[in-house]
Amino acid sequence: MTSAAPKLPDNFDQELQSPQEIVEWVVAQDKNAIVTTSFGPFSAVMLHLASQIKSDIPVVWVDTGYNTLETYTYAEQLIQDLNLNIQVFTPEMTAARRNALMNGIPAVDSELHTEFTRQVKLEPFQRMLGSVKPDYWLTAIRKDETEFRKSLDVFSDGPGDIVKVAPFLNWTEVDMEGYLYEHDLPQVGKYKDPTKAEENRECGLHTMDYSI
Repeated sequence: MTSAAPKLPDNFDQELQSPQEIVEWVVAQDKNAIVTTSFGPFSAVMLHLASQIKSDIPVVWVDTGYNTLETYTYAEQLIQDLNLNIQVFTPEMTAARRNALMNGIPAVDSELHTEFTRQVKLEPFQRMLGSVKPDYWLTAIRKDETEFRKSLDVFSDGPGDIVKVAPFLNWTEVDMEGYLYEHDLPQVGKYKDPTKAEENRECGLHTMDYSI
């Protein structure tokens, strides 16, 4: 595993480097780098950029089992069009069984919501970390998405000794739309994360305590 505080070149300003330069730097370290995706809005931007730089970079998808029909269709289109080296991790319990036990998707204010989130997203993600053992985790999060993300840096400490890298952290939604247009990439029609309920909430992957 690599150090959680990577030594960047003296002339490498992570606030000023382009997303392409950041991903290229990560790939050049010749470590185990992965890209995570939800196949949500603007997912094609990171997936296209990363796969152009390293065609076989592992792409990890934690499929909660609760995605929309449009999301699953969008995912298959990108997997095929970009020839993604996709690795899918799913919850240990089926959605049908969980729905029976929890009476569907628990509301955010329900005492079951935390356990629901753990089962469908956090546990599969932790299982992925133990299986894939990445050194670098490339994520497409941006500062303009939530209040919490405004406090983050492009390079930050991830779980364990993993370095979390957010190449698009300082981009805006307009920037992302421009990239989609420039490269003629598709956008998902209807997407909903069952663990967030609202767009400006965190799903837990970027705020959880990975030591537990």
